Amino acid sequence: MAYKTILVHVDDAPHAAARILMAAELALQDGAHLIGAAMTGVSRFLYQNEMVDEQDPNLALHLDFLRQRARRALAQFGPHVQALGLRSFEERLLDDEAGAGLSLLARHADLVVLSQANPERHAAPPLPDYQAQVLTDSGRPVLLVPHAARTASAIAVNAAGVASAGAPAPGQHVLVAWNASKEAARALHEALPLLARAASVQLAIFDAELRPGVYGDKPGEEVQLWLERHGIRASIVLRQSARQGLLKRPADIGDALLALAAELGSDLLVLGAYGHSRFRETLLGGVTRTVLESMNLPVLMAH
Repeated sequence: MAYKTILVHVDDAPHAAARILMAAELALQDGAHLIGAAMTGVSRFLYQNEMVDEQDPNLALHLDFLRQRARRALAQFGPHVQALGLRSFEERLLDDEAGAGLSLLARHADLVVLSQANPERHAAPPLPDYQAQVLTDSGRPVLLVPHAARTASAIAVNAAGVASAGAPAPGQHVLVAWNASKEAARALHEALPLLARAASVQLAIFDAELRPGVYGDKPGEEVQLWLERHGIRASIVLRQSARQGLLKRPADIGDALLALAAELGSDLLVLGAYGHSRFRETLLGGVTRTVLESMNLPVLMAH
């Protein structure tokens, strides 16, 4: 099992190089085809709006500016991935908003690689991030690359474009957030290609005693056995979340997960994404939103 088609968002943001590097390294590891997609930011529904004056010179200038910006970003993509040794790739330019366009293209891919949402946006009135839209609308797993990610390749490639044996793949030490939900199960399944070559896999279960009917007598045992049948050995980490208030309710697990990942030296977190696309202001649940805002390691999510 491997990712054979990987989609990466290409734009002129400062963090684009790190996300393209991550996507290219994954493509090299799996012998995958990489699609670099740039969006103009113009909704495809604009062309269906009869109120828009197609002859407006100001509109034409604006559209041309947006397309030129997207083309400039794509012009850097090919040389970048070629220099890393990748041979199978293509460039795509779409007249669409980032969330909608990437969600559409993702349905013909195995994995989408995006950057962490811009934290500066959360100082303003809440607006939906395109990352959240891709998570809920694409039907594909999303690998989010943190702003602090490296931009220098850790994979050696020979003259034939083949990654060297034993080269470090993204996600050598994987922490899986497991709560027995359908979202967690889907994220775990979509992460199998990464888990299969990881040096260590750990399943984090918080507050197992609060849900005995879900986890059973030995929390994590069933999913551990399922992974073993895929040739993946995983250990189980049981933790208690902090309690707060008079009723001692569990605190936000998001911060606890990130702290546990740092404690264990994890370099990839696998997490089910919660939320409903009907409510864009509160698109994702508390744990998911906390991780998206505070993440300092790559996070693979599925909804």
